[in-house]
This record gives sequence, C-alpha cells and structure tokens, in this order.
Amino acid sequence: MMLVIALYSGWADIAAQGSSTPLLTSLSSLPSLPSGAPSAALDLTNVADTQLVKGQWRYSDTHIIEAAFRAPGADKQPTGKPIKTYDYEPKAGVSDFDDSQWEAIAADSLSERRSTGRLCFNWYRIKLTIPERIGAYTTKDSTIVFQTALDDYAEVWVDGELSRYLGQQGGSVISGWNAPNRLVIGRNVQPGQQIQLAIFGINGPLSNPPTNFIWVREAKLEFHLNDKPGAENPAPFAVTPSEVNVRIDQRDAAMESIVGPNPKIFKLAEGFQFTEGPVWISDGKHLLFSDPNSNVIWKYTPGNTRLEVFRQPSGYAGADIAEYKQPGSNGLTLDAQGRLTINQHGNRRVVRLEKDGSETVLADKYEGKRLNSPNDLVYRSDGTLYFTDPPFGLPKFGDDPRKELAFSGVYALRQ
Repeated sequence: MMLVIALYSGWADIAAQGSSTPLLTSLSSLPSLPSGAPSAALDLTNVADTQLVKGQWRYSDTHIIEAAFRAPGADKQPTGKPIKTYDYEPKAGVSDFDDSQWEAIAADSLSERRSTGRLCFNWYRIKLTIPERIGAYTTKDSTIVFQTALDDYAEVWVDGELSRYLGQQGGSVISGWNAPNRLVIGRNVQPGQQIQLAIFGINGPLSNPPTNFIWVREAKLEFHLNDKPGAENPAPFAVTPSEVNVRIDQRDAAMESIVGPNPKIFKLAEGFQFTEGPVWISDGKHLLFSDPNSNVIWKYTPGNTRLEVFRQPSGYAGADIAEYKQPGSNGLTLDAQGRLTINQHGNRRVVRLEKDGSETVLADKYEGKRLNSPNDLVYRSDGTLYFTDPPFGLPKFGDDPRKELAFSGVYALRQ
C-alpha cells in the first residue's frame, strides 16, 4: 500500500503562518472502524490462535538514557544552545528493527507482570501472517482490527509507523487509563500478507509512578468483511492529516534550508497501488499526483480533505491494456503558463493539457522511433523541458518486443 505525504516543519509553524488547517480534528473525520460483529476473531493471548497467524511474541524492557539535544531557538525549534535531555532505548517501533535476540514469550504469558515497576516502559512485538481461512471464514479482502489493553497505557505501531493526528484519542496512541486501543491494521488483506505490530507499554500515571508493573490485558484480532466483497483494489481515500515518522539522513548542512531543522511528515491519503509525480496547483490550491498502476491522476484538496479523480485514463486506453502493469501517467509538472505537462507510460509520450481540456503531444518519438515510456520531467527556467525515458511502463520492461529504442535516454525539448 502506498501513501501520499506532505512535508511540514511543524504544526506550530503552520498555525503561525495563518494556515486554515485545523489544529484539532474530529474523530469522525477519519475512516471509521468497521461496524457490527466481526466475521472471525483470534485471541493473541491464546497459543493456538497465535500459531494460526504464525506469530511469536517477543519482549524487551526499555532503558532511560541521557542524550544530547538543543534548547529552543528563535524559530521555536531545537536550534539553540546544546543541552542534555533524556531518551530511551531501544527504539523498536520501526519496521526494520531486529528483535531476533529478544526474549520469546508464550502468548498465554502476556498477562505476567513485566518491566521494572515505577517509572518504566517496555515493548511487545509480533509479526502476523494472514491465514487463508479462519474456520469457515475466508480472509481474502478483509479489514482487520486489532484491540489491545495494557496496564496502564499503550501506543501501537503498525508496520513501522505510529500514525497520529492532533486531538486523537485512542487508536495508535494512548486511549485512556487502562482503556483498550482499537485500530485498523489492514484493509483488503490477502492470505500470506504479513503485518508487524509493536506495542509500547507505559506504567502510569506518569506524574506519580505506581508500585505495579506492565502487563497485557487483551490482544485480539477481528476480521471484518470488506464493504465491497470481491473488490481487489478498493478506492483510495483521504484521511485526517496524520503525523508519521521521519528520519532525515542529513549529509550536508544546506539540507536544513529545504526541510527545516525539525521536519514533520503527515499522511494525507492512502489505499493507492503506487504514487508518482506530485505537483501543487497554486491557482486551484490542490495537489495532483499519478497512480501509474491504476491509470489515474488524483486530485487532493486540503482543508476539506477531499480526494477525487482528476483524469482517468491518465496514460493509456488501448485494447491490450491488461498486459500493462503501469499504463497510466507518471511525472507531472507545470509550464510557465501553468499548463499541466504529463508523462504517459502506456501512450509512450509527453503531452500538455490545454486550458480547454485537449491534449497537445510534445514528444513521442526520437529519430523516428517511439519513446520507451517517459517517466520524470522538469522545466528549466528558459522553458526547456527535460524528461527521462526508461522502459518501466512497457509490459516486459527492457525485454518488451514493442521497445524500439536501444537505450534509455534523458531528453531536452526546446520549444
């Protein structure tokens, strides 16, 4: 599943700039949890149920450590003088974390008291593999809800992400005093698909560390029928802008002038097959981007968190379209007049969308031979259009018999 993301330097900065983005959002604005009773359920504190999803619980305490940081600067970000603060380790929520050396614990031992007591935190991790069936129920295309409750608080990471939005109560973040966390961990799941859960346990209340320990009260999976049975690719949808994790590997100090000293990433929509070519339309104040696999250009409008189809098909409509894995558009950009320029995979050409909705072909051949499948593009300040032309849009890529050029090029089109 691909995600569309936007990069911000922080919610406080957005508010300071007078953005209309709400700082508090309604719970109802997120896609709701499935209603009604599940079609099947598994108890991950039960050994047999845990074995059905090929799961193995692993456990670790955390350790509070001293860490270097910076005081608030004039920009209200951590850009001031060096200071000391505190952090913890291990950071085990990320998807590539290696827990193979952790203690393996039995599912029916989750209720045992663990951690050190008082001010303490811990991790429970498990990787699930979706079975083909649970009893008579076929899991294909299900929506899966995970429900857990820890004594006393919990945060739940799914496949390396702790998605959260301002004003959120429950789900991935703390839901309340010994209250259950309940969240969707998979939509349109397929047998054999793997889902990784990492649960961060917290002993509380934090302002008065208690004389007790952390333990798991419940850990359940619910399988709900898809709203559209048989739909292999349910429609993507917009979500309340939700902060996700970002780690910047800064190799040059100049990078900070682009992303800022404390960047934040927010998920805006999900459910896509693949996403490419985002371009911001200033006049309409919306974002356009391609899903080459589904042959669609999507339009996202912030404020009302609206997602709609802008153009379909976006790159190809031939009779043999079923052979193409990525028939749609890829790169998108604007020329000096604000006209959308599109790289079309299946049509193997670069086109410009005119104000009346018609298309003008800018490039489809080089020295009489058809292009491969134009991919990325950018206009230079003098109006020259540069674009790449790999074979990724052809059904068999570089081995496709329809490929006419012996190379993959980077082209400059001067008009």
